Amino acid sequence: MPFGKQVFRFVLGRTVPYSTSIRPTVLALSPGHAKVGMRDHHAVRNHLGSVHAIALANLGEFASGLAMTAGMPGHVRGIVRSIAVEFSKKARGALVAECRVTFPEVAGDTDLEVRSEIRDEAGDLVTTVRVLWRLGLVPGARSAEATAAPATPRA
Repeated sequence: MPFGKQVFRFVLGRTVPYSTSIRPTVLALSPGHAKVGMRDHHAVRNHLGSVHAIALANLGEFASGLAMTAGMPGHVRGIVRSIAVEFSKKARGALVAECRVTFPEVAGDTDLEVRSEIRDEAGDLVTTVRVLWRLGLVPGARSAEATAAPATPRA
């Protein structure tokens, strides 16, 4: 699509304005999978000359959210309950966060831990972000099972 990346970036910025503070670039997106890049630039650096811890957490959570949103069934919604971040080494240079999600059956409130891994240009793991999502049914929506089979009338 002409100007597809620019349109996508604009819509994403309007939908999730905070996440655009790290200037993410979506490299791959499919149901349950997201790969997001981030350049190392002045606005995301800390006083030690490496990428700031919160910028890394933001990148990992953003990849998690994209993977979740791209693969979440229409009758399910999700919200982040907690985020845990583990730093393996200083992050410098271009970074890539990748997240893969397999969705469970959701019939009511369900917790799902999703993991994003952030790697540097050498492919070294620099950060692991674990995001605990609370999944639930959209109010008024029926589960996939309920919409697949008609209800049996009671006598």
